[in-house]
Amino acid sequence: MLATVNSVRAEPGRKPAFCRLFWAGAALLLQFWTLIAAAGETDTFADRTRRAYEAARKTHRADPDNPEKAWQFGRACFHWADFSTTKEQRAGLAEEGIKACRAAVKARPRSAGAHYYLAMNLGQLARTRSLGALPLVEELEGSLLRARSLDAAFNHAGADRSLAMLYRDAPGWPISVGNKKKARNHFANAVKLVPDYPENRISQLESAIEWDDEDLLKAGFRETAAVLKKARKQLTGKDWEADWADWDRRWKQIRETAEKEFDLR
Repeated sequence: MLATVNSVRAEPGRKPAFCRLFWAGAALLLQFWTLIAAAGETDTFADRTRRAYEAARKTHRADPDNPEKAWQFGRACFHWADFSTTKEQRAGLAEEGIKACRAAVKARPRSAGAHYYLAMNLGQLARTRSLGALPLVEELEGSLLRARSLDAAFNHAGADRSLAMLYRDAPGWPISVGNKKKARNHFANAVKLVPDYPENRISQLESAIEWDDEDLLKAGFRETAAVLKKARKQLTGKDWEADWADWDRRWKQIRETAEKEFDLR
């Protein structure tokens, strides 16, 4: 399933706001699913995510002291929150996930999954708070850094990828943690750690376009095309349908921008 859930709202013009991790100053977006697909297909994705959430909740409640089941429930909360229709619903799911993951961190401090999905749910909660999200950033950043130190490859280098978007999209010092150099480094780390995962490549190229960085775009453009071709044969089945709907749309927009603005084909 998605590493990062990702709502990518395509914007016309020179600098599209791809995969924004922060909005209104610091609200973490962390890759949520906006699917430009048929209504029935979108319902199918939502139904699957809801059922996964309900199953994980049942499993967690049956064994609440199990840290593995706790963070897996946190993961399910994070994904289901992406289909929320109100801030209240999103915040409620995020708070469920935060509670479960904090318990998992306390019981098993060296669990990369617990730290990672604690950060993901903090991001969901931040999305409901606008400027009130700023106090959450420090814990969010710390949780991602801890997850990375425990298992950098977890969730296809999800910690590096998420840190990159955090540093890319957050306001800079002294308001928040935004830092373009750190963003570049973490994108590079994610691609190096898991080079064949499409999300790592696509997120890096979207950032290259946003930064108007022709060298970075050229360096990864053709490699990404090859990675997508290879991944399409390997990442198959219903569990990957939502990801491909998202990746295909974003890659199409990257190609169009690269051809029009940078003469890349």
